[in-house]
Amino acid sequence: MKQSFQLVRKEGLTIRGDVYLEETEPYRKPVIIICHGFKGFKDWAMFPVAGTYFARHGFIAITFNFSGNGIGEDLHNFTELEKFGRNTYQQELSDLDFLIQMLKEGRLPFAEHTDTSRIGLVGHSKGGGDAILYATSYPENIRATVTWNGVAHVDVFGPEIRKQVEENQVGYVVNSRTGQKMPIEKMVLQDIDINARQYDLLSRVAEMEQPLLIIQGRDDSEKLVRGAESLKQHARNALLHWIEGAGHTFNMVHPSKGYTPQMLEALDVTAGFFSDHL
Repeated sequence: MKQSFQLVRKEGLTIRGDVYLEETEPYRKPVIIICHGFKGFKDWAMFPVAGTYFARHGFIAITFNFSGNGIGEDLHNFTELEKFGRNTYQQELSDLDFLIQMLKEGRLPFAEHTDTSRIGLVGHSKGGGDAILYATSYPENIRATVTWNGVAHVDVFGPEIRKQVEENQVGYVVNSRTGQKMPIEKMVLQDIDINARQYDLLSRVAEMEQPLLIIQGRDDSEKLVRGAESLKQHARNALLHWIEGAGHTFNMVHPSKGYTPQMLEALDVTAGFFSDHL
């Protein structure tokens, strides 16, 4: 089963999500919250597949769109590029905290079946950075964390975008799937620079007491492959699992054509990890 929800924040920002539950047994289930990455959204191919999989394996799974990810009421197209251009880590972490508070207050679907004392986070790509930052900032809320091809440094934009922003107050990244030029405003880079110490992922995993699982595709970008090794090297309590032949999305494409072997491996390993730690 899947039920959708919509949370409107005081700032006028909206978090849209789905809660997945397979069966309504008379006991409460642990929760897995899944954070999408840069240019990602909850209905991109891998996330509904993940929500369904985790529900079938005894969890309640939540997928959601960060309020500034550029996806609005049209859940499949980037129609809110202005919000995308202003979407900071600070806003995403605030979104995640707001979502978890609503979960704990019983404001999400299937609340009567949810054990809010057992919450795990999964973050893909840039969302892996969000997951680490949130889990280390609010350890009382999160029991265990998993990154899927996650970043080891929060600045995912690179020098060309910085140059554009310095010269024009805004830079653009091209969405290879849609061809859209997606804006990045100055405030996004300022957030990274001002909070550089707070957002230092290698330092954060070094102090992270909860268990961390790093799942990394061997065929992902060299930067992320090296980053996974750095995260494992610096982490206090982490496992690193390599998936051979896996690219950045575990070889999933949008729209989904079903599970790939690489995606299924990531899901199997993640579910086993959460079964042990939630």
